[in-house]
Amino acid sequence: MKRMRLLMVPLVAFLASCTPIPNNTIPARAANLATVSALPPMKTFANRAPAIASRPNSEIAQDFLDLAFRMESGRAIPVMTRFDGPISVRATGATPASLGPDLRRLLGRIRSEAGIDIFYTTSESASITIHALPRAELQRAVPSAACFVVPRVSSWEEFKSARRSPQVDWTTLNRRDRVAIFVPSDTSPQELRDCLHEELAQALGPLNDLYRLPDSVFNDDNIHAVLTPFDMLILRAYYAPELSNGMTRGNSAVQLPRLLSRINPAGDRSGGRPSNDTSRDWIEAMEAALANGASPAKRRASAATAVGLARAFGWDGSRRGFAHFAFGRLQVGNQPEVALASFQAANNIYAQSSNTRLHSAHVAVQLAAFSLSSGDGLLTLELVNRAIPVATHHENAALLATLMMFRAEALELTGRIDEARQVRLDSLGWARYGFGSERNVRARLREVQELNPFNGAASGL
Repeated sequence: MKRMRLLMVPLVAFLASCTPIPNNTIPARAANLATVSALPPMKTFANRAPAIASRPNSEIAQDFLDLAFRMESGRAIPVMTRFDGPISVRATGATPASLGPDLRRLLGRIRSEAGIDIFYTTSESASITIHALPRAELQRAVPSAACFVVPRVSSWEEFKSARRSPQVDWTTLNRRDRVAIFVPSDTSPQELRDCLHEELAQALGPLNDLYRLPDSVFNDDNIHAVLTPFDMLILRAYYAPELSNGMTRGNSAVQLPRLLSRINPAGDRSGGRPSNDTSRDWIEAMEAALANGASPAKRRASAATAVGLARAFGWDGSRRGFAHFAFGRLQVGNQPEVALASFQAANNIYAQSSNTRLHSAHVAVQLAAFSLSSGDGLLTLELVNRAIPVATHHENAALLATLMMFRAEALELTGRIDEARQVRLDSLGWARYGFGSERNVRARLREVQELNPFNGAASGL
């Protein structure tokens, strides 16, 4: 129940040093680059029309049971727990300016899409307390977490006193009365919003993450940033009258087919995959590949193990694609040709389903880094033009801004200078939401510009 920073924001700077620059580089083109003296206002996403989950109810029922009755560690949760009655939410601590609007928008979505009676309050007796504090202080308590949620507490002091006691053990609950969510106060608006979505969803409902899910924030790959139609359906089912506190997995399994048929009639169709759990060996290999403290060689070996296991298990979809994606990321500064092949393999896997379009958009950044650095503006435009609408639909400003920065460089390579300047300027408004500080925004812009073989280190900011 903690959001980890794994591969959320693609990094591309390494490619600048490992891809040959053509001999016909024209340094004078650097003088034509648009320098940015002041960043434009931050952009935010507008409300979107609700959508419905796209997979069969038979699949969703199995996903619900595995999400609701297991912890991420694999421990079983004996009985279902949820809040009874209206649910109040408050925000305390050093709350950034973006927290209030994003929280109220999220609460509105949960009310309308999941049908849960949830509202904002300033009362100290709130059901859910969101407390913002500096990242350094948060990570002294839980080093690997960007944010996390715990039961039976309402303050940071209360959590610190109870952190090693059964009081904050989710498996000991019979119902939910008080929950606290701890988020960083000194991060980008997007990362804070992403924390709100995942941790509030887990405060309300499922406590597990499943790597097999292609269409959910309940997945440790962190591909999805905001609650999806699948997630809203799971929350709606969680608070349906057919279910209640104290029900076992078996009791819930009996109720779910009729319940899902009632709230999601579009899912009553044949097809779907059989239940296919993710092995602990694969999860441990992925965790080792993504662990920042391990040596690069060990992380690459772990990612290779995950790729091999996924192939041996006969998986396709999000798990096998993510293993290739992670392996490619770890090979960028080591063996660029292996990295490129891994990204292409991930892209081929993700292209097989509409449920992994956002995954493909993340891979597009990596493929665009290779095509841009080789001077292929047309291929770069083809890659990013497909991905930009996807990033927009899924409200990922960091991804969207990065893709637009690539588009600007590709437009320059193809001679469309004025259009490039406007796209670059537009990208910075999204970058302010996605990356936060001006320093981070300019650093990302510089990384992308330096991949352009006609700019190099001469590009000015």
